[in-house]
Amino acid sequence: MARLPSALVLALSLTSLVHASFRAGIDTRVVTPDPLLPVSGGIGASRPTTIKQGDLTVRALVLDQDGTRVAFVSVDFLGFPKVLGDRVRALVPSMPGTNILIGATHTHSGPDCYGFPDGKGGMACDLPYLDRMVKDTAAAILGAIEHLQPAGMRIASGDAKGRIAYNYYAPDLYDPRCSVIQCVGADGRPFATLVNYAIHPEVIGSSRGICSPDLIGPLYDQISASGGGTGIFMNSAQGGMVTADNRRTGGGEANDWAECGRIGKLLADEALRIVATAPVEADPPLQVYARTLKFPVESPRLLAILKASPLGYKTDAEGRVSTTLNVVNLGKAQIVSIPGEALPNIGYYLKRKLRGNPNLLFGLTNDAFGYILTRVDWGSFERYSYVTQTSLGERTGEILIDEVLKFVGELPAPGSR
Repeated sequence: MARLPSALVLALSLTSLVHASFRAGIDTRVVTPDPLLPVSGGIGASRPTTIKQGDLTVRALVLDQDGTRVAFVSVDFLGFPKVLGDRVRALVPSMPGTNILIGATHTHSGPDCYGFPDGKGGMACDLPYLDRMVKDTAAAILGAIEHLQPAGMRIASGDAKGRIAYNYYAPDLYDPRCSVIQCVGADGRPFATLVNYAIHPEVIGSSRGICSPDLIGPLYDQISASGGGTGIFMNSAQGGMVTADNRRTGGGEANDWAECGRIGKLLADEALRIVATAPVEADPPLQVYARTLKFPVESPRLLAILKASPLGYKTDAEGRVSTTLNVVNLGKAQIVSIPGEALPNIGYYLKRKLRGNPNLLFGLTNDAFGYILTRVDWGSFERYSYVTQTSLGERTGEILIDEVLKFVGELPAPGSR
């Protein structure tokens, strides 16, 4: 039997969008503080800033199929705790809060959203700014809902080529796979492209007096300029220590906006290449599931932050923190949220054990509980000293793996209706 020309297949797919129940919408808000605020690259005092390079944004991609609705939200901060996420969710009454997945890009050049100690007896976060940012994030979700339109979906995964990321601890121990979800309108043009890739966007860092989305800003610009519509980035398992490959040939690192542009544009080009030949699915099935996870807090350093922060973190009677685990089946793909920075071995294992094609991990999503290590890695190497100190505890990795696989095993396989 002769194959139909690809152009005809696309035309038939686009025609069917008019009658499909799948819709998508995307919206953005600029949240660069004015005047500028100090920026945070991790636990400890924030650093003052004098200039900005690129704008911080919050972005929301909402998918809807016959009343089932999910929001993928990306915010340009180091992390976004559940205590802030729940405030956002309360401002979006038109969809279940458990269906709103909020992930941080992990830029090290944005204001503190944790409430870290400032070294002077106070906290580094600016509460009025966080109030405005929470409202802007909710407004982006509501805007995306208003922009819902009939859509088709492309989804693909493949290795991103070129000098984008590496593992600072062991150069080759990182995941080169980039997964892409692209929404296509009835006119055949992409209007939203979601990039899921594991990387620390810390080319600039927190010590140079610059407020910046880091390489994620140029990523978005290149997606738009290349016909991919509005970009949105969801990080993956980038812990310990998968970072931007800004190494110079002769030694040292490039830590400037030009290097952000090189890496961001390259990642955008690779993402668009990976998804370009994927077929458009007119009406992909969508299911959204949520479950509460609880982790014991064994780190004195993190426990002190939880108790001192003005954001109101809570632990239960057994000293555990709670967060939301999401599993989203989208077409044949499966998406799982990770509430922190999982090390690459955890990411590889989960991707291998999930049931989708492809499998996506949204790291630093629904919470940002520091690094997530397996028990055999926790405290085992001098190189892992910092990531151990900034992990909830020795059992965090095992609890996450066990609960994810148990949850996924109870759910329908991706692709079913």
